[in-house]
Amino acid sequence: MKASPIRARRTRAAALCAALVALGALPAAGQAQPYPTRPIRMISPFPPGGPTDIVGRLVSQRLAELVGQPILVDSRPGASGNVGLELAARSPADGYTIVLSSPVIALSPLLYTKLNYDPQKDLTPIALVGAVRNVLVVHPSVPARTLKDLVQLARKSPGRLNYGSGGIGTTTHLAPELLKSLEKLDIVHVPYKGSGIALGALAGGEIDMLVVAAPAAVQQIISGRVRALAVLMPQRLPDLPEVPTSKESGFPNFEISVWYGMLAPTGTPREIVNRLNAELAKAVTAPDMKTRFAAAGVEPLTSSPEEFGAFIRSEAARFAKVIRDAGIKAD
Repeated sequence: MKASPIRARRTRAAALCAALVALGALPAAGQAQPYPTRPIRMISPFPPGGPTDIVGRLVSQRLAELVGQPILVDSRPGASGNVGLELAARSPADGYTIVLSSPVIALSPLLYTKLNYDPQKDLTPIALVGAVRNVLVVHPSVPARTLKDLVQLARKSPGRLNYGSGGIGTTTHLAPELLKSLEKLDIVHVPYKGSGIALGALAGGEIDMLVVAAPAAVQQIISGRVRALAVLMPQRLPDLPEVPTSKESGFPNFEISVWYGMLAPTGTPREIVNRLNAELAKAVTAPDMKTRFAAAGVEPLTSSPEEFGAFIRSEAARFAKVIRDAGIKAD
């Protein structure tokens, strides 16, 4: 006996529903898999073994554990970090290239008349991850026991004092220039090829003063070869508990550190930026990471992408006048 047309239609509908249910249990063709599905490249724009490289490798190891994919550190030094940053800016905005930057991301447009990328437009902030704090030190022959003494000495004898730096446009250069700008001082700049060389020159009596990363100077301070006047940060350093902060010394605007933050090419999907931001916060605040950071003299930091972007802009604005007034160019 032939099935009625109505029964036949019902049978076909039931079969179709069953097929759709079965298909629903399978991954849809072409459905995107959760990010990341392959290794991520992290560009380090400074030479291996330096502070940026050390911070990058510490962060990348923990980040790899959290995202479940290797983080491959790609060292691309050159042009004070701009070679690596340009490479990142020109990379695909797919979440598989990120770059760890120091203050160069904020300062380069102020120091170079020509850049092959726009730090503000071509890279998108992900998060701050850490900072190395600075200390102002002088040679023991300088008759200043406090930062206020030093400022008064410089004011009384314009052009008599000098300061060393690790090179044009570095934090070690811009920090004393910030003090000069704030206090209207005349102190002579003596650049060296690296802050370590400048620290040795200070200990040897070649120069009068230097702003340098605190971890690099601790042993020289303890030995008495140099004298610390102030740490340029909001709180005192555990390694130098007797050294006051710049704010305690009466100079609240004289704070400057070497900070580090992660960025990605502009256009990277927001959900990927958010994922990396969350995992970086977990990475740098993990108890064992805090210990490892402390051993390297790094203070862990966290931020939202928006907070990091605002911080970059504020740092650029803070140093624009300093760089312009001093006529500093890194070209």
